[in-house]
Amino acid sequence: MEPPPPPPPTTSQHGLIAAIDLGTKSFKLLLARAFPRGRLLALARLKEPVLLGRGRAADGSLTHEACLRAIAALRSFSLALRPLRVSLIRAVATAAIRSAPNRDDLLSAVRSVLQFQVDVLSGEDEARLIYLGVLQFLPVFERTILVVDIGGGSTEFVVGNEGKVLFATSLNLGHISLTEFHEQNGKLEDLRSYIRAVLDQSPLVEKVRELGFEIAIGSSGTIRSIERAIFLDGYGESMSRDFVREWKFSKEELVSLVEKLTSGDLSEIEATLRFRFSKRRREFIVAGAILLLELFEALGINNIEVSGYALSEGVISEMLANNHLDYDMSANARWRSVVSIATRFDGDDRMKSAANCVGIAKDLFDGIVRLDDHVDDQVHLHETDFEYIEAALLLHNIGLLMGKKGYHKRSYKIIKNCGHLHGYSSEEIELVALLARFHRKKFPKSTNDFLEELPFEMKQKFRALCVIMRISVTLQKCQCVTSHVLEVLPTEEGFQLVIGSLKDHLQVSHGIQLTLAVIEAELRPELNHFEEVFQRKMTMLLS
Repeated sequence: MEPPPPPPPTTSQHGLIAAIDLGTKSFKLLLARAFPRGRLLALARLKEPVLLGRGRAADGSLTHEACLRAIAALRSFSLALRPLRVSLIRAVATAAIRSAPNRDDLLSAVRSVLQFQVDVLSGEDEARLIYLGVLQFLPVFERTILVVDIGGGSTEFVVGNEGKVLFATSLNLGHISLTEFHEQNGKLEDLRSYIRAVLDQSPLVEKVRELGFEIAIGSSGTIRSIERAIFLDGYGESMSRDFVREWKFSKEELVSLVEKLTSGDLSEIEATLRFRFSKRRREFIVAGAILLLELFEALGINNIEVSGYALSEGVISEMLANNHLDYDMSANARWRSVVSIATRFDGDDRMKSAANCVGIAKDLFDGIVRLDDHVDDQVHLHETDFEYIEAALLLHNIGLLMGKKGYHKRSYKIIKNCGHLHGYSSEEIELVALLARFHRKKFPKSTNDFLEELPFEMKQKFRALCVIMRISVTLQKCQCVTSHVLEVLPTEEGFQLVIGSLKDHLQVSHGIQLTLAVIEAELRPELNHFEEVFQRKMTMLLS
């Protein structure tokens, strides 16, 4: 009997999408992978400091040196993207380029040298895209939220509900421009007075009071740095406390931080070491913190939550909405909560390798489910069960942030106790945590005490999901297998895992030459576990 053909990969499932943000302080490149219904996973971020707002001419024009830095930054992005199969890409420019009288000269040079088409966003469009980005990070789709994004040249504000922008505006108050104002005037009270004057001249305060909001959310690097400084000031750098971190702060905590930054008791170097500001961030953090405190006062903000996503993710979200009919902006608060935890504990290339594991596991899982006539009824899997593997793979290595030894056990504890897996039942959280716990080391027995908290149906599925996950992790560790090269076929004894495109069947990893025999040896224990669970053999063919 001819096996059914595998479903063709689609852009919505596996596509690479890139967004480039030409900001005032720095240019940023975000490379993400798209999943069904508009879910996205950030794979890589590149950042180039350009400081377009520094040293402008009297009429506000960008200097020749700033334009050269901009071209160089975009050239580096172009080189990074060239070998990748990126299906969608968009570059957007914000305040510094938006307000520059000579912006057309820069954009023309970008087009001629790099073949980049850059969209210059209005302040309102920038605020709208930031709102879309926040919706990809926090489960706040159905709530009325106020988003504040402090950039280098401007600050964007948006009040939104259910994906609709109720009000959006941009004010020429940025941490770089305000730092320059302070350097010229010298007094912090003059800086505060200037900020208040700009707010008084804007309809922002009146409009926000008229519409109201349930939650205030900050989405910029400045606000994320402030949140981290407040956290470190309260707890130090204890990683054991970080997994219960709320990613929010109160007005009182912000007041305390501003007092410490402006009192003169701490030198710039002491403040940098204490609050872990980056070298580039520390130059502008005082102006950013004072601006945020004035916004708290004017807009009646008592607490603010922090989003890890902003403009770049909003750009990608809009591209997905415009190109995929199955896009759902409100989809999957569960997914966003998983991604936010994974992002919080990201380090080195962990998110990238986890995403590759997800792609491998998806091909393997789909092949098994598609051929479910060959699977024992006791471990029958549904398509929806893959969500548990997906979540566990994105979170399985978060314990590495606190060291390698026993990291799988720390991953279990973080997932179980963090309190931020929104939309999951306690049993589902336990299942995801256990999958992360048993992705390595001893394979769990069906009588394992750890399984006592799971309902009967989940107990039946757990070991099946676990072995699929372990095979995927093992293949990813070989660093010569990616998604799109796996196929599961039926055999008389069960299944055959066909692996192709092995990079000429040779790969060097950590100084060890990985031959086909080594790959088979690595995978053999997991294939034995597969046979134990499914009562069917899984053989491997390397094509």
